[in-house]
Amino acid sequence: MRGAEMLRTILVYGLALAAGVFVLQWLEFQYFARTHPFELYLTLIALAFMGLGIWLGAKLFRRPAPAAFEPNTRAQASLGISEREFEVLEHLAAGRSNKEIAGKLNVSPNTVKTHVASLYGKLEVRRRTEAVMRARELGIIR
Repeated sequence: MRGAEMLRTILVYGLALAAGVFVLQWLEFQYFARTHPFELYLTLIALAFMGLGIWLGAKLFRRPAPAAFEPNTRAQASLGISEREFEVLEHLAAGRSNKEIAGKLNVSPNTVKTHVASLYGKLEVRRRTEAVMRARELGIIR
């Protein structure tokens, strides 16, 4: 019972202090509003225009949600890119090294090199960046 009384006393004093602070803040605001009315109105107008600008900017410059990417399987099939080579190509596009790709696919780095060399031939490129760019042009990868 003693804890409940103490809690009630704390709440009563807390509410009284909060009410006192609210009254003091209100009086300070009243004083500010009377001594600086131009600045107060200017601030309110600026806030209203800022809100309008943010809302209008969000409406006008909203980008449509990107459509779900569907890889061009016909191009992949016509070039003869296997599923494993496709996986290697996705990792190349993510910027991973041969060693990282080998770790992700649980194969040796030499196997990755073989797949990369095969991709170069099928995509008719000489570098990793060219392979990724060509695959994106063909719609094989995102």
